[in-house]
Amino acid sequence: MLPLLNNETTISQIVSLLIAALLGGLIGLEREREQRPAGLRTYMLVCVGSALFTILSINAFPSELPRDTARVAAQIVTGIGFLGAGTVWRSHDRVSGLTTAAGLWVAAAIGMAVGAGMGMLALAATVLVLVVLSVFLRAERAFLNHDQRHDHRREQ
Repeated sequence: MLPLLNNETTISQIVSLLIAALLGGLIGLEREREQRPAGLRTYMLVCVGSALFTILSINAFPSELPRDTARVAAQIVTGIGFLGAGTVWRSHDRVSGLTTAAGLWVAAAIGMAVGAGMGMLALAATVLVLVVLSVFLRAERAFLNHDQRHDHRREQ
């Protein structure tokens, strides 16, 4: 085994990153299926990055003094807000990309949960996100008739 991997903590952290990649990838696959701008790789990277930053904030900065690990978490949220803002655009009377921005935001939270050792919470959130994205999309299409309403607005 490599000298860098001889520590159980390190192996556990690597497994956490792999779990974050998997969970982010599940959401990304759904977004790819719907042909959205952010897909598999983007969601995986957001989840892994958030998990890594969280692991680092908890473990990489030892100190004798009390430390505020929440500062890194706050910066993750800010960074994801910036990334999400880049996915939102407005054209005439229509705003697009809000679900993508929200998806990236929640993918970051899922990555943070994995990085903090809350894997079951991250898994539950991932399942809930997938239900919201797929089941509720079908419900919107069936009951709200979004496509016709948007077409009607464009004709006016």
